[in-house]
Formats: sequence, structure tokens, C-alpha cells
Amino acid sequence: MSASLPTLGELLRNLRNREGWTLKQMSDKSGIPVSTLSKVEHDRLTLTYDKLVQVSQRLGLRMSELFAEKGEEAPSTVTARRSIGKFDEAVRVETPNYDYYYLCTELRRKRMIPVITKIRAKSSQEFGDLVRHVGEEFVFVLDGTIVVNTEFYDPVVLTKGQSIYIDSTMGHAYLAAEGCDEAEVLGVMSSAEDELLHSLMSIHEEQRNAA
Repeated sequence: MSASLPTLGELLRNLRNREGWTLKQMSDKSGIPVSTLSKVEHDRLTLTYDKLVQVSQRLGLRMSELFAEKGEEAPSTVTARRSIGKFDEAVRVETPNYDYYYLCTELRRKRMIPVITKIRAKSSQEFGDLVRHVGEEFVFVLDGTIVVNTEFYDPVVLTKGQSIYIDSTMGHAYLAAEGCDEAEVLGVMSSAEDELLHSLMSIHEEQRNAA
């Protein structure tokens, strides 16, 4: 069986060893406390999106390096890797209209990206332009009611327990329905291309800047 792909903790530990830094030196350079770095290196803790941005900027890494392994294609043999998606350990991205919780982030070069999203935007004006990215996606409503706007179809209302599967290259938007202050959905984005996560992170930055 081929070796498993490196986790975020392994990536940071290998970088530190390559540069000859102690945990304290890496903490000073990254702005992340020593105790936190130690837990991340031992895969007992993940980092929030804001902290990942901070690490990438201070250590000169690309965000894609912290999420997805570049290089050779993923092996076709069984790798037997797995990840338990704990909500309180998710990588969080918070914007005025949405909160995103990325699950299983210690696994790199994933073909599926699971994320729980809390939706507060209620209008197209709040949401902005329809978003598009590579791949396909499945969204299941965990709580509340949402309106799904898509480029080529009339809006559809989904309630708790209902779901939708769409081509993500088609413009789309998820809104909280009238009378629903906040809806919660589980989404799974899938693509064979490495650029999927980069596309999603770019969308988050646009949403933050537009707020």
C-alpha cells in the first residue's frame, strides 16, 4: 500500500525541520503560539482560515499548499486514509452573510470538499453576483429553509431534509428564505482538478471585500 499523503501537521513540521527552526522560532515567524503549533504538528488541532492566511503570508507559502498537495496524481491504489469531521475542529471562514466550516482539512489533495454553511443572506443584493467554480456540488438542508438561485433555472425553495445537486460551473447562489433568519446546510463540492479549493477561497475573499 502506498504511503498516505501528508497532513497539515506534517507539512508544517517538515517545513520547520527543513529550515532548522525550533518551535519557538517558527512561532515567532508565524505569530502562532508554540502550544498551538505543537498540537497542529501532532494532528491534534487544526487552524482557522484566518490563521492559515496568517501562516501562509508570514512563512511565504501558498494557501493551496496548506490544503492540497501539488505534484503527482493521486495514487489509484487504496490508501486506507480517513478523517473524522469534527465541527469544533473545522476550518472556519466567517463573512457577514455566511459562516463556512470546512471539515476533514487535515486530509490533503481531496477529490471532495465537505463544508457546513450557515446562510444569512436573504436577497441577491446581499449575496452579490452568482458564483461559479469548477466541479459539481451537492447541498443538503440541515435546518431552516433556503432559496437556490441558478443561472438557467427558476429559483427553487428547499426545506429541512431536502437537497440539490448542481453543476458548479453554472452560476448559483444560496439564500435564506423569507422568514428564516439563518439556515444551515451541508455541502459537498467535488472536482478532479486541484484548483477547486483555490476557487472556493477566492469566492470567500470576494464576499468579505464586498461586505
